[in-house]
Amino acid sequence: MDEIWWLVSPQNPLKAIGSLGDYSERFEFAKNITKRNKHIFVSDIERKINTKYTYQTLYKLQKRYPGTVFIWLMGADNLAGFHLWQHWQLILKMMPIVVFDRAPYSFTSLSSKTYQRMRRFLLNNQDLAFNNKIPSLRFIHLQRDPNSSTDIRKKLGNRAFLVHTMQ
Repeated sequence: MDEIWWLVSPQNPLKAIGSLGDYSERFEFAKNITKRNKHIFVSDIERKINTKYTYQTLYKLQKRYPGTVFIWLMGADNLAGFHLWQHWQLILKMMPIVVFDRAPYSFTSLSSKTYQRMRRFLLNNQDLAFNNKIPSLRFIHLQRDPNSSTDIRKKLGNRAFLVHTMQ
């Protein structure tokens, strides 16, 4: 991958309004914690193009940047509830999906409706090269951190937000 676009969502449709904290603070926090990594671009494109759902954002990104190969990155916590996302089946057909293992959601995500549908498209992690095969699903196993963005927000208020809060 050449770069990662961190899409800071104005509002997750599956969460109560206001539960994510102030958008401007979350956006600035994301920019601050990524400023040393030139390969991570923090974007407010969802706010600019006024999309509410991920499938709408991805569709518009693909139209706006033809020829760009996009890969959707998310945590295992999001895979567990991915079938609740608006037009989730369409997202699976739009681009490859990469899931980052996150305790304690790993086992829940493996029994999810989405994983059950996608397991036949699971890519072998021995092949480290990403491809643009669609549909495809790849799990990335990293050092586990059990903290969730919700727990961190409860403990720290609006001062801390994590990458996986995007949807």
